[in-house]
Amino acid sequence: MKHFLKVFETELEVNLKGEHGTPIVIMTGMGCSFEEWHEVTEKLSAMNRVILYHRPGIGRSEQSQGERNTEATVRDLKELLHILRIDEPVILLGHSYGGLCAQHFAKRYPSDVAALVLVDSTSHDLERLDTLDLPIMNEGASDEEWLKQCEAYAEQTESALTRRIQTVLTPNQLKLPSDVQAELIQFFQRPNLYKTMIDEVKNWHADARFIKQLGNLGVMPLYVIGRDADHEVEQGMLNGFPESELRLLEATWHQLIREQTMLSTTSKLVIAEQASHAIHLDRPDVIIAVVEEHIDQMTQAIQ
Repeated sequence: MKHFLKVFETELEVNLKGEHGTPIVIMTGMGCSFEEWHEVTEKLSAMNRVILYHRPGIGRSEQSQGERNTEATVRDLKELLHILRIDEPVILLGHSYGGLCAQHFAKRYPSDVAALVLVDSTSHDLERLDTLDLPIMNEGASDEEWLKQCEAYAEQTESALTRRIQTVLTPNQLKLPSDVQAELIQFFQRPNLYKTMIDEVKNWHADARFIKQLGNLGVMPLYVIGRDADHEVEQGMLNGFPESELRLLEATWHQLIREQTMLSTTSKLVIAEQASHAIHLDRPDVIIAVVEEHIDQMTQAIQ
């Protein structure tokens, strides 16, 4: 059920599913809607309590007046859990940029996290991606150019964006219920989304360096789920990108993914075959299996 909860004077859009069981919190990627997690959460909420929320400025959440970085996101989540009266450790899932935020939260509040699941997560060493020689792939796709596009969208009204942005859903998004599809279309037509992404992008390199300095996770159970490199290369080639650049990018990305397992002495690496960066849409079964595996282990440990 969706709610609007005031967190530090900002109303956040929160989606609560399930009433009993282990609390599971999902932190979405940059510019991503929690609606995309429908299949994952429908399954997990049958026996667990699932909490999804949109960061300030995303979805129907109000725009925050403060700076948007991972520190602010950690602070918001801590307060949200307090408001929801969740006082037991949660299973924390973070996808992409949400994974970077999840790492920050887990390091700051380790006693609040029963297990951390990183889903093709941004690395705290993300700057290594900026050094890659990818002239074709980077043409017209630099952070600076992308920020200019976001700034242009952020200055529009919602009605103007509705006319300007004709959202085309992916095949996997088109498998979702019609009401979810409608929400996803509107999601990209709100100017606040682009205002928030501008702040998050401007801060994420400094955020990553700070998170790295916070150290590791000790013995916290950690599951690192990565995309299928060969699948990404195949899809990229279909879009006209050179194989050499695609393989360089994927090799570096997967090295960063593998290195994330070193954050904890109790970690497991899972590669989601035939999955792109959007593993929650391409292979929701992989994420569900990882979470259920950990819950089974928790149950056995209690018995």
